[in-house]
Amino acid sequence: MVVVLPPVQAEFGVARADASLPYTLTMIGYGLSGILMGRLSDRFGIVVPVMAGTIALALGYVMAGSATSLWQFTLAQGLLIGVGSSVTFAPLLADISLWFTRRRGIAVAIFASGNYLAGTVWPPIVQHFIDAVGWRQTYVGIGVFCVATMLPLALLLKRRAPATGQTAAGAPVASWSPRPLGLSPATLQALLVIAPLSCCVAMSMPQVHLVAYCGDLGYGAARGTQMLSLMLGCGIVSRLGFGWICDRIGGLRTLLLGSSLQALALLLFLPFDGLVSLYVISALFGLFQGGIVPSYAIIVREHFPPEEAGARVGTVMMASLFGMALGGWMSGAIFDWTGSYDAAFVNGILWNLLTIAIAFWLLRRQQKPGLS
Repeated sequence: MVVVLPPVQAEFGVARADASLPYTLTMIGYGLSGILMGRLSDRFGIVVPVMAGTIALALGYVMAGSATSLWQFTLAQGLLIGVGSSVTFAPLLADISLWFTRRRGIAVAIFASGNYLAGTVWPPIVQHFIDAVGWRQTYVGIGVFCVATMLPLALLLKRRAPATGQTAAGAPVASWSPRPLGLSPATLQALLVIAPLSCCVAMSMPQVHLVAYCGDLGYGAARGTQMLSLMLGCGIVSRLGFGWICDRIGGLRTLLLGSSLQALALLLFLPFDGLVSLYVISALFGLFQGGIVPSYAIIVREHFPPEEAGARVGTVMMASLFGMALGGWMSGAIFDWTGSYDAAFVNGILWNLLTIAIAFWLLRRQQKPGLS
């Protein structure tokens, strides 16, 4: 959707905010469905929701490629592509966290690198086919590719995770406090909704609008696509690196470190808009923010019982995706109001500061005796 945003906007003759709406609906469907798919995987195993999601994903791309209006395109994105793709994130993220006790951080990071690897590989491929055959045929081709690859791969996931309440080695898990960090579980969960929502509003600004931003600066969509691939490629390195760090300093410290560095990278977009500068900042942004979202899964596993992992990780991931949805639309709307992305970058930085404040406060509570 990020790569196809400019041609969709041009074909349907709409404003940037309207063209960003399909992305917003996709993230909303992605987030809400993650909880449902997580519950299905808890009951039936991960294969059933993955296969159902694959079919929905393929149908969504075919229908979006055949849309004759923006609202049809938006519905296909939100109801089919968003729902279908949701199973490959929060449910699998929660599932992989159940298999590991030690080195859980790097295990989750390796899994979470999958969508960044896709983000590195797919944008130039999608851009090539858009230039060659148009965005509609490209979308249909993506739908066919999903069915041909994801259905066979789903069969490799038939083995269930170890029983809830035990580690992968069969040893009993540790006892859990009824008041994690001295807070009620509902309060901590609420903070773990606000924090990812805020950081992902900030994160979405360059991820969603980088291609369009480069086009506005006169560098062309192809340059923006290359920067997006570079950003997400560096995100793979970031996720693996932060996973290693997380195993050593814990989830909250990792969140504070990553969100602080993300704010710094966003700040760099304001004074520097040269071609070389944007490549460098895109790489830095990828290196700085890749470990933020997986750290939330680790925080959940550090402070909540494992039998609650699916629902709680799904809720946190839903909040992060809502943040991406809100931020994607908000940045487009700010651009329409101001004619520039400068205010959108400032908006992202302000949201990012809220995440930093929450992470810092929770970390202070964790360091108090009797509250961790």
